[in-house]
Amino acid sequence: MKITIDLTSQTLLRQTDDGVEEYPLYSTKGFECISSIWVKVGWNQKYVYTFSWMGRPIIQLPDDILRIQEVIYRVKPDVIIETGIAHGGSLILYASLCQAMDKGRVIGVDIEIRPQNRLAIENHELFPRITLVEGDSVSKQTVERVKSMVKPGETVLVILDSNHTSHHVRRELECYGAMVTPGSYLVVTDGIMEDLTDVPRGKADWAWDNPREAAADYLKIHPEFICEQPSWPFNESQLDRNVTHWPVGWLRRI
Repeated sequence: MKITIDLTSQTLLRQTDDGVEEYPLYSTKGFECISSIWVKVGWNQKYVYTFSWMGRPIIQLPDDILRIQEVIYRVKPDVIIETGIAHGGSLILYASLCQAMDKGRVIGVDIEIRPQNRLAIENHELFPRITLVEGDSVSKQTVERVKSMVKPGETVLVILDSNHTSHHVRRELECYGAMVTPGSYLVVTDGIMEDLTDVPRGKADWAWDNPREAAADYLKIHPEFICEQPSWPFNESQLDRNVTHWPVGWLRRI
């Protein structure tokens, strides 16, 4: 694909194997095209490795942080389960929202919680709203432990952000999908991998070995879920698509 931006004529020319398309630069199409390239370049340059939330590194695109905040505030879950902890920034984000709403708690699952990260999370002022579970997210023992922490009737939201291979994410979907309550979401992160096969830090096999493929397979046999980007509670633009690392990642239980 070749993109030509002409600031003088204020046009954007997009050339692919299917032909050439021209858009006004200052248009929805222009924004979407530039954003898709910006996301890829930003991912390669580790843009998301430059942020923190209340003292802890949070390796997420700021746009995704704001969108998950909108959903958490709307759903107001009693329990937020996240697989993949890393530095703990996302756990602190969710816990801070629970604290602000005076409702909810967070369960973080990871196969290995590094001692320095565990210490920092446990010493954080929001730790009373967080439970750490160390173990393989798809092992029977880990899944049963997490299940035992959810009380009957509680609203549950799940975010999958650990090992991003299609096989692992597919297993996580089967393990945690049933915990999600109607009206809430099963969020499959980092489907952007499918679009990163041609960037320097990407890999060719991400074309098929990625979370987006796992989500598509899961939806084929789980009609209780639909893939649906949550609506924006505020929008005075003509835009309607997320700038995201989580494309096709919002599975809503109906």
